[in-house]
Amino acid sequence: MTQSKNQHDYFGQLDGIRAIAVGLVLIDHWLAERNTLPLGSLGVAMFFVLSGFLIIRILILGKEKDDQIGRSHWFTIKQFIVRRTIRIFPIYYLALLLLFVFDVPNIRATIGWSLLYSTNFYIAIYQKWIGVIDHLWSLAVEEQFYLFFPYLILFLPKKYFPKLFVAMIGLSLGLRLLLFLLKADWTIQYVLMPTCLDSFGLGGVLAYLYTFKRETLFSKLNKNRYLLASLALYIGYVIVLKIDVHHGFTYVVLDRLFGSIFSFFLILRAVSGFGGVMQFFLENPLTVYIGRISYGLYLYHNFVYNFYHTNYPTHPTVRIIHKLQQFVPSITHRFAFELLVYATLTLLVASLSWFLVEKPINGLKKYFNY
Repeated sequence: MTQSKNQHDYFGQLDGIRAIAVGLVLIDHWLAERNTLPLGSLGVAMFFVLSGFLIIRILILGKEKDDQIGRSHWFTIKQFIVRRTIRIFPIYYLALLLLFVFDVPNIRATIGWSLLYSTNFYIAIYQKWIGVIDHLWSLAVEEQFYLFFPYLILFLPKKYFPKLFVAMIGLSLGLRLLLFLLKADWTIQYVLMPTCLDSFGLGGVLAYLYTFKRETLFSKLNKNRYLLASLALYIGYVIVLKIDVHHGFTYVVLDRLFGSIFSFFLILRAVSGFGGVMQFFLENPLTVYIGRISYGLYLYHNFVYNFYHTNYPTHPTVRIIHKLQQFVPSITHRFAFELLVYATLTLLVASLSWFLVEKPINGLKKYFNY
């Protein structure tokens, strides 16, 4: 599939990338006691790079249009904020409301942090996770990025963009290294927005190359050999990680960087359009659908998982599910059945969320097009 070259390119294979990213996170969380690979952190890095690419490209196009028609950049900022609000807030706050009403453990005690998209600050300050809403830290990072970054793109001359993105990568890596040398708890390096900027910075590099250097640097990097080299680099990192101390230098300082480099080349190839097996996978209707509802899948998956475990075996729904296991003789291991339950329920909840809440509300975004 060859992408068109106008300003409003639709990157059809990126829904497939979202499916991969959310799949890595779900597998990592659901197989936490069995899996030793950093799949979850790779999935999160992939989301960050993808967000960096899409958001920064939207802002660059907005800036270009503002300059072209003599419009204030504040108009573009307002549109950006409104469109992000429409996409992100509804199911996020709906989920928090339901968790609060049903008094899910840790929710009421930390509700202020959740409402302000600052659960990552809570985790860093208290150096502990929050249970059912642990995963909201990455949504907090993205929201904090959205709050300040549009102003840099829209009011900084574009000739400084490459330096900005390189500075983001260097700052993030330097902060993680400094915190490691100061023997800070690993959660601090992991969850704070500034320590995630290398992922967003690489997404920014990709947005810049696609927008301004598509026929030169972008085309030169758009080769399978670079993708395979980045994958080999990441595999090499994982091998080193296996022999490093738990949460040592390799993981704390380098994990997000190597995961983001691989994600950079994977997204670059998907933006251009894979062929062959990868095209079939990324453009498969099921993959595309999973990618389309990936926000809901990510938001709800921990709630489903914790509900199943916290309420077992007393809750009627959970008792019914375990009764059903008796009628599935082909599944001999309880864990395999549980994994199927997690996936089915999460997919069901995310689908209902998409069709009943997200898709109708997202339709409002057409009134705020650039």
